[in-house]
Amino acid sequence: MVSATGSAADAVSQHVPTLVADAVASRLSAQDATLWGPDAEAEASVRLGWTALHETSRALLEPLQALCEELREEGVDRVVLAGMGGSSLAPEVIAGSAGAQLVVLDSTQPDQVARALGGDLARTVLVVSSKSGGTVETDSQRRAFEAAFTEAGIDAASRIVVVTDPGSPLAATAAEAGYRAVFEADPHVGGRFSALTAFGLVPSALAGVDVAALLDEAAAVAPFFAEDTEANPALVLGAALAGTQPLRDKIVITDVGSGLFHFGDWAEQLVAESTGKEGTGLLPVVADDQAPELTHLAADVLPVALCPLAGEGVEGTAPSPDDVDLENANLEEWAAGVLDATEVTVAGGLGAMFLLWEHAVAIAGRLLGIDPFDQPNVESAKEATRGLLESTPAPEPPAFADSGVEVRGSSALLSGVETVDEAVGALLDTLDPEHGYVAVMAYLDREGRPAELLGGTRAALAARTGRPVTFGWGPRFLHSTGQLHKGGAPVGVFLQITGEPEARVEIPGRDFDFATLISAQAAGDARVLAEEGRPVLRLHATTSEALAWLAGVLAGPAR
Repeated sequence: MVSATGSAADAVSQHVPTLVADAVASRLSAQDATLWGPDAEAEASVRLGWTALHETSRALLEPLQALCEELREEGVDRVVLAGMGGSSLAPEVIAGSAGAQLVVLDSTQPDQVARALGGDLARTVLVVSSKSGGTVETDSQRRAFEAAFTEAGIDAASRIVVVTDPGSPLAATAAEAGYRAVFEADPHVGGRFSALTAFGLVPSALAGVDVAALLDEAAAVAPFFAEDTEANPALVLGAALAGTQPLRDKIVITDVGSGLFHFGDWAEQLVAESTGKEGTGLLPVVADDQAPELTHLAADVLPVALCPLAGEGVEGTAPSPDDVDLENANLEEWAAGVLDATEVTVAGGLGAMFLLWEHAVAIAGRLLGIDPFDQPNVESAKEATRGLLESTPAPEPPAFADSGVEVRGSSALLSGVETVDEAVGALLDTLDPEHGYVAVMAYLDREGRPAELLGGTRAALAARTGRPVTFGWGPRFLHSTGQLHKGGAPVGVFLQITGEPEARVEIPGRDFDFATLISAQAAGDARVLAEEGRPVLRLHATTSEALAWLAGVLAGPAR
């Protein structure tokens, strides 16, 4: 179910009739690659397999069930997923929503890697998910686990399951090493649209999720998303997201009781990487229902609420407004501070929600006039990282240090600046007060002490600036909002936070370790942003105490 009010409703009224007249819904479901214009046709022609995954992925169910039974009989019940971006976000949502245990390793931060390696390896199976296998993060994680299994006296090959595209280098590596199983994903599906491919289903099933039911949920609503009618929820959501005039391009996604685990994080990647290019795009901001962006609404902010369904509904029918549990969602209380806001509310089961948002974002791409399936700027940060790893240059010296925090940035940004507080103020002074946003990029342990220390940073900076603020954990956000940072509208200012890891973890077969790798990824990302003319401030906390002090500085007074 999707409902819209205010200017979002105006956008629906303006655009949906045209979308219906152009048969966009039925053409999308039929995988018509011409929907986004001639420049996008070549890419779209090999990226539309996701529209039929609720049927085509069923071939995975029988071999998945057999593998699950084998592993259970062997006492292997701890599942670790090594993957990035679309290979990790969807399984995290699926497993978490089902209450299943899945260790998601989507980082090169040494403390996170050490924690995953430090679990009970006798009970562990590693799922290595990568379309090509060339992703440096995933390859490094695979190497580390393979060595750890061997050191523990465990046959590593028997504990590694691979998910990849047919004929990929990773498939060849798996065959040569004799890994336990290889599941091939649909090569005609991009990573951020891959929730219902083997990338989403394999680790989730091994963690104990009933993935057949997930496919059933998607199959129940797929016919409605193919209908050229003004009641089509995908058309309504796509128009609401991308059709407001003027464009409300900061999409603040808040969960008011949907029951879906971190769904906003998955939607964030889908929206940002699909739309953030050619100088335009929709910036997703994942926030709670008391976020400053909602209580003090800016003109370019579009609030989107993920709501719970009142019941299971009737099988085979689309949800109606009556299916939304408004009482449990506390929508009236949520809306009290944003009565003049454009509002979009969305509700549905997880399988239905995956398919709904994928259709809606593809439709939004048509309205924005961009190709929603390419990611032209993602590779730039990877190339910069590779260059730094190959050349191993001396670390860039800081402009100065303050209370254990090293400060780096352009000479123009830091001219006359002598403290961290002044440096942060100088960065925020570059912020466009009407259209800008702040991106916090933390190349730190997202599961440990840094997460506790920086938990209030996003909201504090939003209150301080009066502008939307995103918070991304590096390097995983490079496979998500990293595309929009570099290819979207040039209105962002960027705050990078790094720190010293406690653990040192080697990468077998490489001449660099995980600490060197994440440092190169942070430096490479900052370099590309600076080359694109984006203001970047880099703050490196040399100790945990320095990071705690820095968190206090960032939570400065509201402006």
